[in-house]
Amino acid sequence: MKVDGLNDGLEELDMDNYDEEDDGIENFSSGRGDLYYASNEMDPYLKDNNDHDDDSDDDETVLPTESMIVCAKSKKIANSLDVYLCEETSSGSPNMFSHQEIFLPKLPFCTAWLDCPLKGGENGNFLAVGSDTHIIEIWDLDVMDEVLPCVQLGGKNKGNYKEGSHTEAVLDLAWNKEFRWGKRNLLASASADKQVKVWDVATGTCKITMEHHTEAVQAVAWNHHAPEVLLSGSFDQTVVLKDVRKPSHSGFKWSVMSDVQSLAWYPHSEHSFVVSLKDGTVKGFDIRQASNSDSNLTPSFTLHAHDNAVTSVSYNISAPNLLATGSIDKTVKLWDLSNNKPSCISSHTPNTGGILCIAFSPDNPFLLAIGGSKGSELKFWDTLSNTNVSHRYGSSRVRT
Repeated sequence: MKVDGLNDGLEELDMDNYDEEDDGIENFSSGRGDLYYASNEMDPYLKDNNDHDDDSDDDETVLPTESMIVCAKSKKIANSLDVYLCEETSSGSPNMFSHQEIFLPKLPFCTAWLDCPLKGGENGNFLAVGSDTHIIEIWDLDVMDEVLPCVQLGGKNKGNYKEGSHTEAVLDLAWNKEFRWGKRNLLASASADKQVKVWDVATGTCKITMEHHTEAVQAVAWNHHAPEVLLSGSFDQTVVLKDVRKPSHSGFKWSVMSDVQSLAWYPHSEHSFVVSLKDGTVKGFDIRQASNSDSNLTPSFTLHAHDNAVTSVSYNISAPNLLATGSIDKTVKLWDLSNNKPSCISSHTPNTGGILCIAFSPDNPFLLAIGGSKGSELKFWDTLSNTNVSHRYGSSRVRT
């Protein structure tokens, strides 16, 4: 599938017509990665080598009480990573202010946060970015006014693709926080070239290339309870589970009957995942039911969640069975998935156009960040302000 075909798919979703005043679209590190940088203990001060006065140093200090949010934006005049610092307030609504802006050369499609050492350096605060090119860029968020990425994965050399490089747009990224072929150094990527790759970001090399899909691969997700297990979902309307220790093994495959949009493992169990689809449904699966490489088992549940493509899903890490879904139909919904019998407990229209990405904060688990096709600012939803949510899950509010 060529990038032109991908653009045709975006046109089919009719993103440009949600609001004639739209000045860009937003994607942020999320279910496709980690939205918030949860801890600043590792490096509470930024690594800017320039000399500054004390006031400037204070402005560049990330306090332990602050979360960092990175939003990838596409505007008419430029593409960028907008870095914000966020303070929780007593009202529950965040106090957010701009920290820095990193300009990107290409249209960003996906992001993934990571803190492992790169090329022999120290642990840090990095963001991998996939775009409408075949290159994955990794940016150091602790360096102010950075103009070049600190690492590039893939690319070309004298007109030829580098060994292991993707050859088309990178559509999703997922950092493996647990599996140690070194020091938490594995990054999975999904591409319009139909391939799934696993990179060693410490050395900048591709370790594994898998070609088990027949169309563009839209989503990848590591199982954090079994970190050698990787899910991938494709426009070929399948989800595939692979053990990266045995990449040549066929793994397990599920037919989902619509183009895959996003994937998420249930954070409270290693056996369950959800997949969101272009037809507006969300399906849940239990991997223990898979018995062969081509599994056409009935899903644990099928949820008719939205009237258009469900572009993003996010599990709440504090409240079991609480799932958020976002859709091109401009709505965000909250679902209780208890006993595989989904029920909608709240619906929200954040006035940000078609929803492109959502994510619960690991710092403040009931705060949901929302990025969409309209406007230039992120939206936030304090979900506990909803009566149904607070009655069901108020006792689950735990700071991490």
